[in-house]
Amino acid sequence: MTERQDSWDLEVKPHLTPIFAYGAAVLIIAAHVVVGLLLKVGSTGVIFRTYDQVAIAMVGVVIAGFVVLFARPRLRVGPKGVAVRNLFGYRVFPWSEVVGVSFPIGARWARLDLPDDEYVPVMAIQAVDKARAVDAMDRVRAAVHRYHRDVNGYRP
Repeated sequence: MTERQDSWDLEVKPHLTPIFAYGAAVLIIAAHVVVGLLLKVGSTGVIFRTYDQVAIAMVGVVIAGFVVLFARPRLRVGPKGVAVRNLFGYRVFPWSEVVGVSFPIGARWARLDLPDDEYVPVMAIQAVDKARAVDAMDRVRAAVHRYHRDVNGYRP
């Protein structure tokens, strides 16, 4: 699903998590490549082949690919509603389904509140980002408040 960037008024992404995710991915791949290269050094009684070395490196690439998913979260707010992308999913919630945005005490990330006490985690706003998370919550709440009033049929 391709969305034009200008169709959203606000876009929020995590700040520190992608740095750690990409760094961890590089370290994981490097470690697996080094272990793969060292498989044939010395004799342990087990015969390792070249495909064993390649397989070890590929396992590192798969694990690193999973770790990089933590850099993926994003929250968008616009006239269409609120779009939430976490590790594995992307979903647009129309304004009629949005109750609000909250950040419970002790939580690791924010959440999009839905009717009937349901919610969706918003991994784009994380507690580890501290002041940036507070600023993001302020901006998101202001946008939600603005659009939510439009949906409910009144404007101050």
